[in-house]
Amino acid sequence: MTGRRQVKEGAVGRELLPGQSPELLKALHILTRDGRLNADALRKLKQVNHLARLLAPAVDDVLQRFGDPVLVDCGAGKSYLGFILYELFLKEAGKGTLHAVESRPELVTQATALASRLGFDRMRFEQAAIEAAAPPARVHLVTALHACDTATDDALTLAVRHGADHVAVVPCCQAEVARQLGEAEAPAPLLAPLFDHPWHRREFGSHLTNVVRALALQASGYSVTVTELAGWEHSLKNELILGKKVRASDAAARTRLLTLCAAAGVRPKLVRTLFADAFA
Repeated sequence: MTGRRQVKEGAVGRELLPGQSPELLKALHILTRDGRLNADALRKLKQVNHLARLLAPAVDDVLQRFGDPVLVDCGAGKSYLGFILYELFLKEAGKGTLHAVESRPELVTQATALASRLGFDRMRFEQAAIEAAAPPARVHLVTALHACDTATDDALTLAVRHGADHVAVVPCCQAEVARQLGEAEAPAPLLAPLFDHPWHRREFGSHLTNVVRALALQASGYSVTVTELAGWEHSLKNELILGKKVRASDAAARTRLLTLCAAAGVRPKLVRTLFADAFA
């Protein structure tokens, strides 16, 4: 007996996207060598493939409008998303660079070797924390799938500062704001009962974090959509924030953002970084 339930062979093909090769998924160890898929890998594949589908309009947009668009995957991990985006979009287009940022050297080494073996010669791997990353000066799409806590904020900051046309993040482990709520001296009286209890503080802090992120993108000139990435049975970290650059900035959204933070008694890293002048 195997320790993990296997997905039936016929079901594997139904999970693949058009143009997606089983060979790549085997190389990424999502499929086994004999082409099978266990339940854990199925959840992972569903998340990454669904995000790839949702990103298709943004990738097509930058491929059509720019000669050599740069896609930056922040907190890339084993670079599942980066390899899949490259195969589905950049490989066929014959242009575009995928720049993956990951802090763990062993994962960067492994991904670099795999890209070389596959001939994915426009994939770049940078070993760095997201906030210290040095992608090209102009990037066109920024993604971050489950970058933990303020690493998601670092990805959003990178997107804004490098003029990304599109940004997509799936946040994970939002803890910073919950800590600040516990330390807040004088939050608005109407808000205080929302986080009196530690459990509520974590849940409200997580929600408030993502509201702040959406408003920060809007204040930076993005139209924003917040939606579900995949069914809850596949991941509890399931909120997807999509942004498309439409203007230089939005003063009304900035005011709403700063007012909300002041009312809750929090100063998240993203706000401190992008709107430092408000606290001068």
